[in-house]
Amino acid sequence: MSEHIRVSTLVGRTLAKLGVGHVFGVVGSGNFDVTGTLMAEGVPFTAVRHEGGAATMADAYSRMSGKVGVVTTHQGCGLSNAITGIGEAAKSRTPMIVLTADTQAAAIRSNFKIDQDSLARSVGAVAERIHSPATAVADTVRAYRTAVNERRTVVLSLPLDIQSGAAADEAGAVVVPEPLKIRPDDAAVEQLVALISAAERPVFVAGRGGRGARDEILELARHAGALVATSAVASGLFNGDSHNLGISGGFSSPVTAELISGADLIVGWGCALNMWTMRHGRLISAGTTVVQIDVEDAALGANRPITLGVLGDSALTAADALTALRSAQPEPAEKYRTETNALAIKQSSRWRDVQTEDLSTATSIDPRVLTRELDSLLPSERIVAVDSGNFMGYPSQYLAVPDEFGFCFTQAFQAIGLGLNTAIGAAVAQPRRLPVLGAGDGGFLMGISELETAVRLKLPLVCIVYNDAAYGAEVHHFASEHSEAELASVVFPETDIAAIARGFGAEGVTVRSVGDLDAVRPWIAAYEAGTQDRPLVIDAKIASDGGSWWLAEAFQGH
Repeated sequence: MSEHIRVSTLVGRTLAKLGVGHVFGVVGSGNFDVTGTLMAEGVPFTAVRHEGGAATMADAYSRMSGKVGVVTTHQGCGLSNAITGIGEAAKSRTPMIVLTADTQAAAIRSNFKIDQDSLARSVGAVAERIHSPATAVADTVRAYRTAVNERRTVVLSLPLDIQSGAAADEAGAVVVPEPLKIRPDDAAVEQLVALISAAERPVFVAGRGGRGARDEILELARHAGALVATSAVASGLFNGDSHNLGISGGFSSPVTAELISGADLIVGWGCALNMWTMRHGRLISAGTTVVQIDVEDAALGANRPITLGVLGDSALTAADALTALRSAQPEPAEKYRTETNALAIKQSSRWRDVQTEDLSTATSIDPRVLTRELDSLLPSERIVAVDSGNFMGYPSQYLAVPDEFGFCFTQAFQAIGLGLNTAIGAAVAQPRRLPVLGAGDGGFLMGISELETAVRLKLPLVCIVYNDAAYGAEVHHFASEHSEAELASVVFPETDIAAIARGFGAEGVTVRSVGDLDAVRPWIAAYEAGTQDRPLVIDAKIASDGGSWWLAEAFQGH
């Protein structure tokens, strides 16, 4: 006869048995027991300062580790505090579980009472709950399967009256479900291969859904004569390939944009081909054939008209297409993979290789110069996280990353203030890499409470704060039509962020010139010696570039 245990204990044991990777959260009375069980079962736990930070850390951890991250919150206000981070994860289709307490069904006048299921659904997450002690294991497994197999963010509510009930300990019998992969239909593969064979200038663009298919997509591209590129979230996927264009979209260099817009066939591999990746369609020339491969039928053609939609896993689809293409065309075709294009890509596909005027002043540094210098100074084995805002193209395009697990881009919700949380979650997922954050002063100050978390964890984290004493995106967007007085709502007095960082226990350096970066060298030397255990905040007082090119692209769509 099975031992009877608390439902909260049973849920924690079941999640541990299923293999969740890490838990982030703020613990209160409602989630104390279940969090304690997860810790007792060997699942690492990071206590954070705000539930919003916990949600974004778990999101970044899930993206960068390949394991399911967990957020744990108190009922009501604990969940509502986390909702922006949950929305980002849900919109990015991150496999993640939000394990939240809930009020008893009878507690209709509780201060904590909210409609948690509706709140979860409102931001695109899946609402699940533990319905009874008898169904606790089945409910937990269903939530986990949904997260993994459907790539969804699941909010699993655990009502207080149910979690305190007793249930048979059946966690030991739980079988870990294998993620499902969808093989494409043979007829769809034939149509795809026919379009690839007919194309003269094919370009393959991989998104997050293509991150597990690097080798298969590259092998097909080399046989088909295709150039390769990625969306921002998959940056680094094709590193090392001679015909890798880098990021497609607003961050593209002029050469990359020219070659993509010159394509007669664009194939999206697990890529939404949205307004950011395709510059509101301007990277797609008239008459260009567009194909999209995705595991979700609703994603096919969701953002723009397509010639062909293939329902299938990117790796399986690319492998099947290569087999069919080799039957029709035994030898690789050159097509767009010319030596001329390879040379142009090598010389100019990254913005750091494009010559720009130095706009530095006596009191401020050009952000492009700053980021070029830091790209050279910082160790190359890094993981870069980026907040949202006017500055975001500098770290995204000027800081090289080793592969697709070196760049974490939480931008689906376009919320500023998530960057520091993203960097911490990514650092936990990839502890052997140097975590580097790019953030604006506004976003960094929004989430600065988690700098204490980074200090407590002794993370050797580099925070580059592009400090223009403003919400720069709004300044550049509205400056041409509004007076200086009208812009006062988005402009602030200069803030000494380096001093604030030192108050948290981090190191802080103020940078106004290239020479000021010498102060960063001792920190880097300690990191390379394996003795660095404090974050470094670089408060960079940046010069204006007149409005970033990627935001100009974005604002044209509004």
